[in-house]
Amino acid sequence: QVQVKETGGGLVQAGGSLRLSCTVSGGLVSDYVITAWFRQRPGKEREFVAGIGRISGWTFYEDSVKGRFTISRDYLQMNNLNPEDTAVYYCAAGSTPNSRIEAAYKYWGQGTQVTVPS
Repeated sequence: QVQVKETGGGLVQAGGSLRLSCTVSGGLVSDYVITAWFRQRPGKEREFVAGIGRISGWTFYEDSVKGRFTISRDYLQMNNLNPEDTAVYYCAAGSTPNSRIEAAYKYWGQGTQVTVPS
């Protein structure tokens, strides 16, 4: 069984940085050829943030985080954070390359809270 776990959330001042880690374990490599980060901001639907092919290394981002966030196979580096980035961040793993859709990700972590006060 594939397990996904995030760590690294917390409170950070506007303009600051935070690194979230994602650990994916168990199952077969083919079970999770892609990992991604999603977030759910207060009162909003969960949304795609960034994704990476675990074999290809191909990365893709939601427009509002381009140039500020960097995804690797193991973490999400978030720089120049602002209050709009306040959310619960989820790491997810799936087998559909380059997908930004929740339904394409079968395995999810519990989420980690990131708070950027205004």
